[in-house]
Amino acid sequence: MLVKYEFLKILRKKSTLVIMLASLLITAVFFALPIIQYQTYNQDGVLRGLEGIKYDKEQYESISVPLTNEYVTKAIDEVKQLFENPDNIGYDGQEQFLVDDAYWNDIAYRESLLNMIAANFAEPNVTVGYNHLLSVDTSNGADFYQARQDKIEKIINTSSRELSESAKEYWLNMNSKVETPLPYGYFEGWEVIISCFELLIFPLLAICIILCPVFSGEYQAGTDAVVLSSKYGKTKLTTAKTIASLLFGLLAFTLHIIVGFAIPLAAYGIDGWNLPLQINGTAVPYPLTFLEGTLINLGVVYLVLIAMIGLTLFLSSKMKTPYFVLIVVIPVLFIPMFLSPNGTAGIYNLLIFLTPYQSLTPNFAQYITYPFGSVILDSFTMNAVVYALLALILLPLAGIGFKKHQVE
Repeated sequence: MLVKYEFLKILRKKSTLVIMLASLLITAVFFALPIIQYQTYNQDGVLRGLEGIKYDKEQYESISVPLTNEYVTKAIDEVKQLFENPDNIGYDGQEQFLVDDAYWNDIAYRESLLNMIAANFAEPNVTVGYNHLLSVDTSNGADFYQARQDKIEKIINTSSRELSESAKEYWLNMNSKVETPLPYGYFEGWEVIISCFELLIFPLLAICIILCPVFSGEYQAGTDAVVLSSKYGKTKLTTAKTIASLLFGLLAFTLHIIVGFAIPLAAYGIDGWNLPLQINGTAVPYPLTFLEGTLINLGVVYLVLIAMIGLTLFLSSKMKTPYFVLIVVIPVLFIPMFLSPNGTAGIYNLLIFLTPYQSLTPNFAQYITYPFGSVILDSFTMNAVVYALLALILLPLAGIGFKKHQVE
């Protein structure tokens, strides 16, 4: 009953309704922007929004295939043959590209696939297009997966990454679990979701704002004396406030997730949920599908949420007004937005990747490594451990802080 009372107390505030509606609107708009701004081209001109999405999705029907070495070799040879005809070639002063019917009939519908194949044969961190396929040797057949393996080894052996031998072995072992040949297909909806995870910082902030007064609101209103002197004021009521806050935060955040994820999946469809992350970047070492990657990162995000609720409640139990709580919470959430890591090694970078904002973003291709002797943790595991520990520490401390509050 106490949990129900405290939950309804949070829910029935006008400020809760206003903040929730504003946050849901912001979430919906941000997740809808990729759809609104979407555009693609055919020979007749530009196609925008849902029309463009439908057109592109139809193009994938002929290229939803396993990426065998034979298929990749054939695709590369087809591109080379097109470049053999001078009438097919355009030049912008820097590089050659295909034009007219050669482009629209043979390249346009599979350009993303060809670009991905070309990138697999390129050096790490080098952006290339399908014209890079001209430099790929196919005299003995193109070995797509050996090229992928070579590229990953180059990445982990880059000196700036400062990876130990055990760390290199960790990533190579993980990568060895990626099943080949990779199935290719349409995955746009999941790509949008993965790229928009950082936008969940806004509902995270909204929930923290709503929960700021849970304890400090009692101090501000002068009801702390009554509450703490009641029969269950320092026992069951304190626990009920914490549980009600967690319950509200989890339900409110889940509502934002449903709204945010439903928009791109409704527009693009759920196609691609079972496809591997590697078709969006072959150097990704995680043996996960788009759905699995999304769920794993979502699990980390929920742990960040619980830890931030714990921090908010702890500050609320220690500060006289909710405004002082916000003065701390807002910088914790938003200052890391302006702190960009300059690499994946070093204490500064590794700490930046552990901040709430950076923890929301799935770094599938970054090879972020946290070594503890012979134990190696990737960024997802490290974030999960850190925020789970913070939650376990801060939530009890919030209750203790309220119990020990001295009524003035």
